[in-house]
Amino acid sequence: MNSQLSTEAAALRLFFTDDVYLVQEPTALLNQQKVDYKFLGKNNRNILILVNDNQHEVSDEPGRELLRKIVKSVNLSANDFAVVNYAAYRGTTFKQLQEYFSCILVFAFGVTPADLSLPTHPEHTVVLEGEVRMIFSAGLPVLEQNAAGKKALWGSIQNLGL
Repeated sequence: MNSQLSTEAAALRLFFTDDVYLVQEPTALLNQQKVDYKFLGKNNRNILILVNDNQHEVSDEPGRELLRKIVKSVNLSANDFAVVNYAAYRGTTFKQLQEYFSCILVFAFGVTPADLSLPTHPEHTVVLEGEVRMIFSAGLPVLEQNAAGKKALWGSIQNLGL
């Protein structure tokens, strides 16, 4: 008995006469879209500062003042880093942020490792994700009220050698 299976192009053209289109699923298209992140600073030293505030561009006034003190204490200027409010980009992974900002150091205030699709890391401790050093901390308004948290964070920041 002969097989009815044919791989000859001439025979297949008799059966398949319509055009065939490749259509991507919406999730595949979403994953390919490039996000144009809104950020403050110039990112010249590839330092990413993530904040998480639904009501303010960065934080409330005490939170912004705390952030100013932190960056000033390690001699950083707005030219050195990029501040991104993660609340506007929920679901964005560390990998996506790394590809866009080419960061070598990340300060995450109110953004957890789970938010960034990373394994659990302790707060106020320098951890490595690949070649990127990261420090996770509470949100700026919460941290501003937590003397022990600020002290622990400061100890880790001093070890960065900025």
